[in-house]
Formats: sequence, structure tokens, C-alpha cells
Amino acid sequence: MNLQQTRKEEPEVNLTSLIDVVLLLLIFFMVSTSFVNEAEIQIRLPEASLEPVPAQNQTLEIAVTAEGRYLVNQRPLVNARPQTLRAALQKVAGDNPGTEITIRADAEASHQSVVTAMDVAGKLGFVNINIATVQSGD
Repeated sequence: MNLQQTRKEEPEVNLTSLIDVVLLLLIFFMVSTSFVNEAEIQIRLPEASLEPVPAQNQTLEIAVTAEGRYLVNQRPLVNARPQTLRAALQKVAGDNPGTEITIRADAEASHQSVVTAMDVAGKLGFVNINIATVQSGD
């Protein structure tokens, strides 16, 4: 009879296979990930200058109030829906998409209101869209 206690071996975790699996998953996700290319918009930012700009044949002015309402050539629209703005621009400009449009937005106006005005003008075929700036008092 053997009364000597046998030493039990401590269980051992083999990390080699775990590290291999993690690295394979990392490589898989790196290879299979598609990178999204956001739409790039070419924007020419206006600069304020002291020289007066010569007046062109016809210009339209869209004013955006702090509440998100629109005024076309200082005339308020019935509501702030894009369809109403579209109809007003078509009425004022007619079939002349070469007309220059200036967007004047209140500093408290939402970005969405300005983008909607630009989108409506762009869908109507206007390519000369300016955003009015003020010269800083510094």
C-alpha cells in the first residue's frame, strides 16, 4: 500500500492557441472592413472685402430667419416648407438658372434651414449660390 500523497499538477491554460485565434480575428476584420468615403463637397468660402462688388443683371436673395422661415427678396413666404421655397424661386427667377442667389442667414438660424435653401436652389439648376458674410469688428 502506497500511503504517499501524489502531487497533483496545477491546471495550465495554454495561451498560445488563444492568441492565435485573436490575431486571426483581427486580421479577418481588418481585411473585410470597407472604409466609407464620405461625399465630398467643393465649397468656395466667401471672403469679406472693402471693394464693392459690381451689380449683375439679376440677383435673388434668400433670407433665413432665426426661426427657420424664409424670405425671398424681402418677401416672407407662407410657410417654411421646401416646396414653398421652390415655388417662390421659380416664380421670381423664371427660366433663368444663371441668376445669382445670395443666402443671408441669421446667426441663430439652424444649419438645416440653410442647407435646405441651398438644396432647393441647386435642384432648380442654380449654380451661382453665395452665402453672405459680415466683416468682423476685430
